[in-house]
Amino acid sequence: MASSSSSRLLAAAVLAALLAGAMCGVKVAFTVEKGSGAKKLVLKIDYARPGDSLAEVELRQHGSEEWQPLTKKGGFWEVSSTKDLVGPFNFRFMSENGMRNVFDEVFSTDFKIGETYAPEK
Repeated sequence: MASSSSSRLLAAAVLAALLAGAMCGVKVAFTVEKGSGAKKLVLKIDYARPGDSLAEVELRQHGSEEWQPLTKKGGFWEVSSTKDLVGPFNFRFMSENGMRNVFDEVFSTDFKIGETYAPEK
């Protein structure tokens, strides 16, 4: 009987920890850098979660179901296309610690170099 109670208590504790982690707002900001244009995005992504960093970042263009991976080059994340990129842009990421998140319509095609965009999430 004690084993069953312990298992339920452990399950409840794990669920509470998962919910608490999911409810913590992740602060992220995307700064459009030099080199960005109609067919290429160069981004500095500020991800504020102590003890964690971004492992993967993907872009989904407006009207598309496909996610395109961004490549990390130095302190920047880049994506290029043979066609003009279509905003507003959606981003999804996975952190080194396994945190996943999606940010919809972060900024549009008429972005400005040097401008920082923060999702409303």
